[in-house]
Amino acid sequence: MEEDYIPISTLNDFIFCPYSIYLHNVYMETDEGLYHATPQTRGKIAHETIDNKKASNRVDDLQALPIISEEYGLMGKIDIYKGKEHKLIERKYQLKNIYQGQIYQLWAQYLCMKEMGYDVKEIAFYVISTNKMIPIDLPNHIQLSEFQRFLDEYRKYDPSSPLKANINKCLHCIYCSICDKMEEENVYQ
Repeated sequence: MEEDYIPISTLNDFIFCPYSIYLHNVYMETDEGLYHATPQTRGKIAHETIDNKKASNRVDDLQALPIISEEYGLMGKIDIYKGKEHKLIERKYQLKNIYQGQIYQLWAQYLCMKEMGYDVKEIAFYVISTNKMIPIDLPNHIQLSEFQRFLDEYRKYDPSSPLKANINKCLHCIYCSICDKMEEENVYQ
């Protein structure tokens, strides 16, 4: 059942603020202009080349491939899998810091691809604005256990539980202006 699967795209957001996943689900059918800030709009525009499968014209490159893992209960899409190099790439418009949630997203894509029978030997972020490839180590046994604990925490989250607000994070959250737990405007207003 699809609703039991965790969308890979939400892993970084969950670390940032679990409540943001709830807000995203509540507001996803509304006008994105209500909550999307400049970074999200820029990222969405940059991602259109992947969604339209125009980021590469190589026959052995897979783009925007839907992926799933029964074992981990994950689903999503990859950006690019370079078949000749056996390399999975997550494209980002800009990447000043690499956060654990972003690494989890890449690991999740890797695990789905492996489970689906693809031979993935390398994973990396590609930064569009700087034309830079940033390799990431494949997860080891200890990291996979840590990742599984994170997924368990994700599944157990209750949006009605008290939110431990971090004002610095909240002010940078795209949902800050519409969040019922905050009285501040985000920095993008």
